[in-house]
Amino acid sequence: MPCSSFVKRRRRSTTVAVTVTIVVSLACLNCVLAGTYRSSGIYSATALPPQEIEYGGATAYGYGAPDAPSVGAPITRKSQAFQIVNQWKYLDFEYPTFGQRQKAIANREFIAENNLPLGVDFYKDRIFITTPRWKDGVPASFGWLPYPPQEESPPIRPYPNWEAHGDPYNPDCSKLISVYRTQIDDCGRIWLIDSGIVNATVSLSQVCPPKIVAFDLRTNQKVVQYQFPADQVKQDSLHSNIIVDVHRNRCDDAHAYVTDVWRFGIVVYSLKKNRSWRVTNYNFSPDPVASDFNVFGLNFQWLDGVFGMSLSLAKTPDEERILYFHPMASFKEFVVSNALLKDESLWPAKAQDFAKYFLPIGERGINGQSSTSEIDRNGVMFFTQVHRDDVGCWNTKKPYDATNLHRFLEAEGNSTLIQFPNDLKVDHEPKQSVWVISNRLPVYLYGQLNYEDINFRILKADADTLVQGTVCDTRNYGHHHHRHELVPEYLFH
Repeated sequence: MPCSSFVKRRRRSTTVAVTVTIVVSLACLNCVLAGTYRSSGIYSATALPPQEIEYGGATAYGYGAPDAPSVGAPITRKSQAFQIVNQWKYLDFEYPTFGQRQKAIANREFIAENNLPLGVDFYKDRIFITTPRWKDGVPASFGWLPYPPQEESPPIRPYPNWEAHGDPYNPDCSKLISVYRTQIDDCGRIWLIDSGIVNATVSLSQVCPPKIVAFDLRTNQKVVQYQFPADQVKQDSLHSNIIVDVHRNRCDDAHAYVTDVWRFGIVVYSLKKNRSWRVTNYNFSPDPVASDFNVFGLNFQWLDGVFGMSLSLAKTPDEERILYFHPMASFKEFVVSNALLKDESLWPAKAQDFAKYFLPIGERGINGQSSTSEIDRNGVMFFTQVHRDDVGCWNTKKPYDATNLHRFLEAEGNSTLIQFPNDLKVDHEPKQSVWVISNRLPVYLYGQLNYEDINFRILKADADTLVQGTVCDTRNYGHHHHRHELVPEYLFH
């Protein structure tokens, strides 16, 4: 789960190895969150208590800076590749009026300590963020923030508006229920996977079927809504990650790939056909050896299957691409041709015949579990390292082995800037950036977050600068392999 991200207790064995009890009065948290109106009458989160970083050697993070940053610019520190864009002790939402917010608190429709950010994405001047409904009191599960940041800890603005988000206790399945992750395609659309599951950490309830939704980011209008057929949703399914296979010159021929991390499958959706089919393979399953996690003094077991996905580059709409994938509970990376995934006639009738074409290409090593990954225009894959509180990279033109994998924060000796990197994206800007969300998920699930501390961060780094001088740097790589050369040739025939 970090990625699946919420836990079903009867399926997850969890043991607290070291208990760190943080005494916080959650009952008073919403009192502390009291706000005021702006002159316009719209509730402002600037009235929230300041969520400043404590700088200096005594801080919990230990990377001191001489002065607090000015509002409106990312926080930068020497020798750090990643900039902090936004950070929070707890999340808040921007309600139309202060009165509506207070009413939501009184009705327990908004419970600040139950909200946790999971997915992140970026488009032009907006950061998108998901807040799945793992517990009660999450008023909306998908929102956005302005960029450049106007404040360090801004309230989330529901996307595209409050009306698009359903009530989990009186569900309207045409609305958004519990969004996990997103992806922005080359056609200016943001795609979401809405699991339809609420309260998974307490008493899991599938209140609506899972669905794919897409919005046109130029108009903020919904352009796709597709509900999964019943036969593609298994008992205990959890659909939590989505990527989109499309070329900008053929936007009507997109395919979305959605992982089912608890029942180990990928649902493939064709926009042109408005149909989906379920792909299965034994390499989608978790590795028991990699299911044991020890982070933040907590020991727990996550048997999450196929989760992280990324696609090789394509110059033309018809060029064959590689889907790279890995289970969450795994140290290995795998590949398969997108041509196999997009061929509906193969699934499930010929699943066994084509099983051999889902191939392992290498390993990240012990504690190398990863949630998400993405590939930039230079063919560099960036990926999270959830057990190591780090982000890694790999030049896809090289073999996938330890000598060609790099970890950024390990090199800087800083293991506290990112604490459980749960999602990662590479944006579509002319000069690409890598975006990461850090959220201390295991503490949220199995311990108790300290709301006097910074718990959640959105960070970014320039993709080219990040890899400069590392084994992932593509500028001086002398062996110009064809992008498929490192994968057995029979995969593509």
